[in-house]
Amino acid sequence: MSKQEIVVLGQGGADGCCPGLLSAPLDEDQAETLAQVFKALGDPVRLRLLSMIASRAGGEVCVCDLTPAFDVSQPTISHHLKLLKQAGLIDSERRGTWVYYRLLPQMTDRLAAILTRPAGPPLPETASAGAAS
Repeated sequence: MSKQEIVVLGQGGADGCCPGLLSAPLDEDQAETLAQVFKALGDPVRLRLLSMIASRAGGEVCVCDLTPAFDVSQPTISHHLKLLKQAGLIDSERRGTWVYYRLLPQMTDRLAAILTRPAGPPLPETASAGAAS
């Protein structure tokens, strides 16, 4: 896996954010950045971690509350959290010996916007959706 920095969508770019997939084609840089974010979400442990952080009352959770929920070591959990943070999905704050994590909703909102079909007439059904066997 590459150790290159992941650029957070909408930060530092002149275009602000990626267009929706159905409104305009992604350019190469946008596709690369977006693929890295989806790659961070492509692991079941990371997806569960993100869900646990996002659904936590109060908006943040201590790593000490996350680790016991998994059958993997603490260093593995820390690695997964690092990847989620590099993808711009979460942020953290150290308080004494513990680290607290919180969701960065602007990234999940951007992902939702990218995957949302623009308003307008419904798309035609595909041939496979209407075909009977």
